[in-house]
Amino acid sequence: MRTLSLALTVSAAALWAPLNPQLAAPLAAQQRPLSFMDVQELKRAGSWTLSPDGAWMLYTVTTPDWEKAESQTDIHLVSLSDGVGSDRRLTYTEDHNETSPAWAPDGSFFVFSSNRDGNDSQLYMMRHDGGEARKITDADEGVSGFDFSPDGRWLVYRSGEGGREQLYRLPADGLVGAAAEVITHGDAGVEQWDFTADGARIYFARPDSFDEDEVKRVEKGFTVDVRNAVTPLSSLWSVEVATGEERRETDDASYSINGFTLSDDGRWIGITGGSTERYERNITAQRLYADLYLMEVATGEIERLTNNYEVGEGGLSFSPDGRWIAFSAPDNMERYTMTDNRVYIREVADRGGAFKKLGADFDQSSSVGFWSDDSETIYFNAGVTVTTQLHALDVATGAVRQLTEERAALSVSRDDDTGTILIGYSDPMTPPTVFAVATVDDVPNRSAWTQLVDVNPHVRDIALGQEVEINWRSSDGRTVGGVLVYPVGYEEGTRYPLIVAIHGGPASADILRFNGGYSAQVYAGAGYAVLKPNYRGSRNYGNEHRTDIVGDYFTMGYEDIITGVDYLIDEGIVDGDRMGALGWSAGGHWSNWILTQTDRFKAISSGAGTMNWISMYAQSDVQRNRQFYMGDGFLYEDFDTYFDQSPLKYIKNAKTPTMIHVVEGDPRVPSPQSVELHMALKKLGVPTELFMYPGRSHGIPDPRNRLVKAVSEMAWMDYYVRGIGEKFQWRQVLETLEAGEGPAVVSEEGGR
Repeated sequence: MRTLSLALTVSAAALWAPLNPQLAAPLAAQQRPLSFMDVQELKRAGSWTLSPDGAWMLYTVTTPDWEKAESQTDIHLVSLSDGVGSDRRLTYTEDHNETSPAWAPDGSFFVFSSNRDGNDSQLYMMRHDGGEARKITDADEGVSGFDFSPDGRWLVYRSGEGGREQLYRLPADGLVGAAAEVITHGDAGVEQWDFTADGARIYFARPDSFDEDEVKRVEKGFTVDVRNAVTPLSSLWSVEVATGEERRETDDASYSINGFTLSDDGRWIGITGGSTERYERNITAQRLYADLYLMEVATGEIERLTNNYEVGEGGLSFSPDGRWIAFSAPDNMERYTMTDNRVYIREVADRGGAFKKLGADFDQSSSVGFWSDDSETIYFNAGVTVTTQLHALDVATGAVRQLTEERAALSVSRDDDTGTILIGYSDPMTPPTVFAVATVDDVPNRSAWTQLVDVNPHVRDIALGQEVEINWRSSDGRTVGGVLVYPVGYEEGTRYPLIVAIHGGPASADILRFNGGYSAQVYAGAGYAVLKPNYRGSRNYGNEHRTDIVGDYFTMGYEDIITGVDYLIDEGIVDGDRMGALGWSAGGHWSNWILTQTDRFKAISSGAGTMNWISMYAQSDVQRNRQFYMGDGFLYEDFDTYFDQSPLKYIKNAKTPTMIHVVEGDPRVPSPQSVELHMALKKLGVPTELFMYPGRSHGIPDPRNRLVKAVSEMAWMDYYVRGIGEKFQWRQVLETLEAGEGPAVVSEEGGR
């Protein structure tokens, strides 16, 4: 017998009531559902920057501009003691951007980047307690990154032509009117760069050469895209800030510098060294073909820490006391897998010593988020079913403790300079915001939270469907979960049309956050119930759940989705004769599989979905990922395994009207996959439309085209699922613009 597990989400008003009574608006005051323009008008806050004394926080607020398909960013200031009520906007250039605020080391002023005087970004300084901004740079090519030295002596910035950027210094005590001095002089540009703790030296990565002919051929109009072009290796360098004296730190042709991390005590540098093979070095879609190295600064000696080629390690970190080096990597370090990550740790000075795996009994992914001051605990955020929570990893024992129990998406971080804990937060009723607490021990105590940001207060006047966690039994008896969004105004005993919104990844998960996943709240406002299943292959439910699709990609995930649908029908919530399914990326893969396996759905929308794993293998930018999920068989020795798991093999079963969306230059799930689907459905006489959007990304880049996708997709569902409307007509988009409202869309996995 199936059982329903409901974890009701507390409203934002109830959560905030103890913290700010003015925010506790009653639900009855909400009068209308969410619209597209509501979502378009949502502002985004970010770039949290705490003052050196921990009393203030600078942050940015980005406001979308629908008509220009652009956005504009300004800088705000808030008191950590007084919270959101003390918020003050500091910059007001409506047509330009102010970004990247950074406090001077003494906290008396801050510097930011802005294009207020032209197309290129320059640096400006401003006092947080009032006054006008003053320009401090006039770089010909603009400024692309800057930082104060920890000792407070210098402001260093990067500037120059693309691929040839160099570092420049200015005296921090006399920025206005000072002449900038260049301190690096290589032919190729500075890539990643970072100050040492004492501020005396900067370490940076730089390619070993610069191809003048490559620049000239593009200038002359030879714009051919050379795939996997030969690119130079990169090496690690350093420069003394006061004198400009450069020193090459690595000179090893066996790897290229992909990134580095400096220890707080200045004794060690952790290095990510990438492959020297061009076809591996140029892969940007996954953290593969690299290993970790450790350099002792005093001697220059370099130790190779890992030697596993295709295994992706990340999050390289040193403990505050300088004793430990840690990183995260898959549970199986011997070969490529998509298993949950573990933390690996070793004493830094134990040259040649083995790494110890921590948290082996924790059946979720762990990572190196931030350390306790005593270096005995690592804190990290991890998914737990339909939430994300803060966890603590004990360095000595490897035991993991879950510290929070929020019905929300939680992301906890620590400000390195002040030790203040910042809590990123969102739940189904609360757009992304941030809270602060003094110490990590205060995080589980909601009464200790101070809210710092509230950039979308109008959301409290909008009616939203209730979102709950649900669990059901799949066909093999396994418990599967997900998120159910009830229609706005839901009445028990009434059956509603259903949208099954399938997340991408597949190693992802739908969680309880604001308007997450294909604008489910817009469908809820239109009278649909929405099921967001965390099918087999999803994370947050343990490693077995995540890897159960390896070697048989679709079968159990499909069963999980269908049994979830059946459960909602059995519960009397859903009308089984009025159902549609949609998804993007892996969600598009499953949409295509559903199309070829059942005719129970009245409409399908497939976004960037695969049809043929054989052709997809070569077209996509993630071959190793495809090989893993197919069962680790090598395509060119085993075509049958790939084709047996391809929707194309079963396309003659397709009967459901299907709308198809894809970006023309999508590198991850290339558009020919969608063309194959569209052609097959046309020839089989199944109603279909193909919308191909311009761009070279996995998601739809232009917000206006995301509007087209959203409006057309909902119109397709309305017509075939509910028998209303006229399918898609362009006037629906045009009227949406003229009326200033319409169906919403959130670009979360590209096409959402």
